[in-house]
Amino acid sequence: MTPSNEPLRIAMWSGPRNISTAMMRSWGNRPDTAVCDEPLYAHYLETTRLDHPGAREVIDHGEADWRAVVERLTGPIPDGKTIFYQKHMAHHLLPEIDRSWLDRLTHAFLIRDPRDMLTSLMEFLPDPTLEDTGLPQQVEIFERVERETGQIPPVIDSRDVLQDPEGQLRLLCRALDTSFRNEMLSWPPGTRDTDGVWAKHWYAKVERSTTFRPWKPKTVLLPPRLQGLYAECVGYYERLHRHRLQPE
Repeated sequence: MTPSNEPLRIAMWSGPRNISTAMMRSWGNRPDTAVCDEPLYAHYLETTRLDHPGAREVIDHGEADWRAVVERLTGPIPDGKTIFYQKHMAHHLLPEIDRSWLDRLTHAFLIRDPRDMLTSLMEFLPDPTLEDTGLPQQVEIFERVERETGQIPPVIDSRDVLQDPEGQLRLLCRALDTSFRNEMLSWPPGTRDTDGVWAKHWYAKVERSTTFRPWKPKTVLLPPRLQGLYAECVGYYERLHRHRLQPE
């Protein structure tokens, strides 16, 4: 286990429409952990000019210079904490962003079955692209970490987490060389100062939550127009899914 006085900077790479915010709540409820919420989002929107809900506000209130974001992510951990949990959307790591700073973080990956992800994503992006799913970027980062460290970074699947939160969190903490804490299993409802300004558009369910919601199969069908995209996603998902954390 990482000694309690040794800093641990966790970059958790997720795609959209996952349990990434609930996972941030889980880690943020630990007394030893500071969290940050999608720190590259302002740069992503400033560069792509995509019409996301509240895009102008995100850019105005965030840091659009990725170099300044990197300084924050690799600098002192806020509030004197020993763990810095960074919630990232993998597609926010645009191609022009230098990758060398990633070697200064400890990486983990949060994935979701692409059929479930796409049926949820289409409510917000009716015609998403492969890049919008974050899957190619997750695989890119995963393979970089594997290449640079010689080790397989931890991967967790949202279905596994929702079916067994404590078991999966214990496995994740062990893989990250830190201790599990019971505070990770529940949290107070409401907003957080660390939530992004986009929370009002996306976080209504999480703000009402106090724990991980039980997994339920989705009944929404994937429309024909997204079948081709789904087929593209499967290979990327399976590349990561076969490495997901499982009980021994």
